[in-house]
This record gives sequence, structure tokens and C-alpha cells, in this order.
Amino acid sequence: MSEPIRITLPLTEEKARSLQAGDSVLISGVIYTGRDAAHKRMVEGLDRGETLPTDLTDQIIYYVGPAPAKPGQPIGSAGPTTSGRMDAYAPKIIEQGLRGMIGKGYRSAEVVEAMKKHGAVYFVAIGGAAALIAKSIKSYEVLAYEDLGSEAHARLIVEDFPAIVAIDSEGRNFYEVGQQQYKR
Repeated sequence: MSEPIRITLPLTEEKARSLQAGDSVLISGVIYTGRDAAHKRMVEGLDRGETLPTDLTDQIIYYVGPAPAKPGQPIGSAGPTTSGRMDAYAPKIIEQGLRGMIGKGYRSAEVVEAMKKHGAVYFVAIGGAAALIAKSIKSYEVLAYEDLGSEAHARLIVEDFPAIVAIDSEGRNFYEVGQQQYKR
């Protein structure tokens, strides 16, 4: 297995298009959070002609609902949530310039088509490694929808956040490609 690819954010279209399904990455810089309730509010705002609470151009959203922080830590356990919950909203947010998403599980055909059209990638983080992932998070700041608690839209500063490219900007899906080696 090759060394992980180090990504320093923002994630430009050129960087995103250079990634291949199956690549291991270590992400450093600012990423944003948001789950289904936050995504719903963002899309409803866009439908009303409003701007997003954060400029997501060349940014990554991590689908996470972190546990409360222990004293002296910026965040509690911070594992990925199932990405399919955001599939109804993701294409519209990708159109706004979102370049990457981090979660777990499969994505819909509509999300993959939006990724291909706009040069975005989908990363997966390891479910069950929430405490380990939290160690890569250096700060946590809620930016919008504070009433949603752990599902609010927030800003994280991460260092060497571990992930795998599950679906690249060409639509190649590591969930499918990775299984091929085990089929006869």
C-alpha cells in the first residue's frame, strides 16, 4: 500500500481531479460540518435566493454529529454519519462550489453525476474510529444553525485527518472497484 496523499485545504478542482478512487489521504486545514438538518436549511435558503452561511467554494463538508467535548479538548468523538441522508441536498450544494464530502456509505446516482459535472470527490472516514478521528481535529466552532446542537454547521481545523477517496471526480467508485479483486 502506498503512502497517504497529503492534502492541504482548500481543495481546488485541480487537486480534486488528481485524486483516484481508493487513494488514502491525510487532510489538513479548514473543513466544515453539516448533517441532514443543516443541509435542508441550506437548500431551503438557496431556494429562497439566500446565500449559504459559509462560502463552500473549494471546501469540504464532513457529515458528523460530534459528541460533547471533554475538558481541554475541542471536540468529543467525531465519527462519520451515513452520507445517504444528505443525498437529496448534496447536488445543489455541490453546484455552489463544494469540492468534497466526508462520510460513510454509498451515494446516489444524482450525487455522483453532480460530482462528475463539478469536479468534486467523496471521501469516507472509518466508522467506529470516532475517538481516533477526533484527535486530528484541533478546533471546533459553530457557524450557523446552533439550535441543531451537534448537527449544526461548524468550522473545524484538522491536521492529518485520515480518509479514503470512495468516489472520485470521474465517478469511479472504490466500493465497487475494491470488491472486484475478491470476485471470480
